[in-house]
Amino acid sequence: MCASKTQHNPSHFDFKAMGSPCTITVYAYDALDAINVIQKATAEVHRLENKFSRYIKNNTLYHVNQAAKKGGYIDVDDEFISLLNYADTCYQQSNGLFDITAGALRHVWNFSQPSNSASNNLPTDTDINDALQRIGWQHVKIDNNRVHFLIPNMALDFGGIVKEYAADSAANICGSLGVQHGLINLGGDIKAIGPHPNDNPWQINIRDARNPGQHKGGIKLYNEGLATSGDYERFFQIDGQRYSHILSPKTGWPVKGLTSVTVKAPQCVIAGSACTIAMLMEHDGIDWLNGLGVECLWQD
Repeated sequence: MCASKTQHNPSHFDFKAMGSPCTITVYAYDALDAINVIQKATAEVHRLENKFSRYIKNNTLYHVNQAAKKGGYIDVDDEFISLLNYADTCYQQSNGLFDITAGALRHVWNFSQPSNSASNNLPTDTDINDALQRIGWQHVKIDNNRVHFLIPNMALDFGGIVKEYAADSAANICGSLGVQHGLINLGGDIKAIGPHPNDNPWQINIRDARNPGQHKGGIKLYNEGLATSGDYERFFQIDGQRYSHILSPKTGWPVKGLTSVTVKAPQCVIAGSACTIAMLMEHDGIDWLNGLGVECLWQD
């Protein structure tokens, strides 16, 4: 366990998880403490990726989605239920726009190619309408640790929740091991552990969504979470029109309006879902965030 005394020696570890470049920074009393903490925090991130990623076969989410495909049921553990309950809260607060059953749209839209690839094509209206018939959180029922899918061919997608949840969980592990100062950065989803060692807040620069390498502003963190949702990382363009990976479960099409939204909240998972909901609300998103009373920065 890290010594509970002033920690001034930063240790950094870069790795890739959940499709994103990640960095864990901790200020530990000595190098061995730092290695121990970073190993455990990194293992936690990979554990959650291996459990909840839709890109990994035979993991927990894969088996849940196999049940969803059949329109059946499956028993899951308390952690899975906890995230489903949080997804339900997001669904209610967003008037149905934040819907983890929108995973059906991932089979219709393909954002894996380069943004300017000639192979990028728009889905047909028939494909989109077919996917929309398989979307709807109201078709999922939770009974203790059993998840029921009331219609077949559904699919869950924890985008907007699990990476942010992993940042919080990794930060909690660092704190439990005595770290008082650090940053968990999972592809821009950040959880701060305490203040900077100089007792000032962490200063996080927010990138300019349309001008790589430039900053649009900054937000200060003190033991808080920060997340950004935007249309600039996964998208493609056809005839000059940009189509982002943020898809409306109501229309089946990419949302329009805001370029990016950054939110600060007590937990990274709250920040992540809030900025995603704001993007899904399009031009109404900022008024909704202002109603929550959270600090945010947006680009339109």
